[in-house]
Amino acid sequence: MIKLPQTEYARRREALMAQMLPNSIAILPAAPVQMRNADVEHIYRQNSDFQYLTGFGEPEALLVLLPGRAQGQYLLFCRKRDPAREIWDGKRAGIEGAVRDYGADEAFAIDDIDELLPSLMQGCERVYCAIGHQAEFDSQLFDWVKKIRAGARQGAHPPHEYIALEPLLHDMRLRKSPQEIRLMRAAAELSCRAHIRAMQASRAGLYEYHLEAELDYEFRKGGAKMPAYGSIVAAGAGACTLHYRDNDAPLVDGELVLIDAGCELDCYASDITRTFPVNGRFSREQKAIYELVLKANEAAIACVAPGRHFNEAHETTVRVITEGLIELGLLQGALNELIENEAYRAFYMHRAGHWLGMDVHDVGDYKTAGHWRTLEPGMCLTIEPGIYIAPDNMDVPEQWRGIGVRIEDDIVVTENGCEVLTTGVPKQIDAIEALMAAEQRD
Repeated sequence: MIKLPQTEYARRREALMAQMLPNSIAILPAAPVQMRNADVEHIYRQNSDFQYLTGFGEPEALLVLLPGRAQGQYLLFCRKRDPAREIWDGKRAGIEGAVRDYGADEAFAIDDIDELLPSLMQGCERVYCAIGHQAEFDSQLFDWVKKIRAGARQGAHPPHEYIALEPLLHDMRLRKSPQEIRLMRAAAELSCRAHIRAMQASRAGLYEYHLEAELDYEFRKGGAKMPAYGSIVAAGAGACTLHYRDNDAPLVDGELVLIDAGCELDCYASDITRTFPVNGRFSREQKAIYELVLKANEAAIACVAPGRHFNEAHETTVRVITEGLIELGLLQGALNELIENEAYRAFYMHRAGHWLGMDVHDVGDYKTAGHWRTLEPGMCLTIEPGIYIAPDNMDVPEQWRGIGVRIEDDIVVTENGCEVLTTGVPKQIDAIEALMAAEQRD
């Protein structure tokens, strides 16, 4: 299984500390455990920012960065080894492992945090932190500050400035390193195999969850611990619900299936959508809508290159889709006027894509100083135009109703243009029909 080396995490910590103002401390907690019900926990997934800086996948941990500290700049608080508890929950890194395996300069027991953190903060002028995400951490932070203030008469100096950590950290996360891109490429390739498996399994009489099971099998077989998000397997009119979640309707002959699914590897996401016919053959109306969405997808990908702005791809999809809907008779009027009035939103109501990385809708501002961000090498995004004709839309002829199509690819900006990470699963009509016909013959 591909994993990032510890040198990558060390490089990130150094880059973050280089941006911090003098005489400051950065404090970041791990994600808390989330309870599913009673004493059953959800599968644990580390906070992306914490993971980005440490690679440490355990709960009950806290990262501290102290630039210039002679005894060590990178401190990690974590759970001590506990053989009795590890029988139930699995091995812990422990204090020794935090240093040996995760590169901490020093490590301490999380149980000692209330005693040690105030002394580490004391004398620092400013604290970089993420307030407002975890109430328990916010309360702890304020308690540590109060403890320092209580010693003011004895010369203690509490921090006087609190700076949001996210702007620095999220701008770093927006630009992927070669190591990160390698990992995202692997996640995309695995997700492509899963989509192909689902296409090959499709046939009338099955249910959406049968195809979801094929996805999950391929994800896990390839080493992914979990999907990057809740998989969408939407047959027929369900494809017109953008965040469809039921995944339990039957697959009906003559209808389309929209699958929006991707896995994550070492906390890096893929995000792919493909739409295909249950029986492997597109009808005339389905083909017309599909070809229009594909045309928008390909035109938008051509807009992804260094120096182009983020919104250019979306603007391109709007023009292509609006023009195509006019040609199909689903919109009436002048092209520019329909675009200005956003008439297309009756059929295409979302944007053409988003940043992609550790979060499937990854961090990073889309605008800077009021202008759309200029694309740079290493930025990763999705391109995902779609057309959705609601089954109860009485403004269109009946044969078009209930058709939902989305085509989504994962893209990385390169020095000379872009790389499509998701070419491993077909999106051309001929290729989809040939793939499904071959499987049905077998």
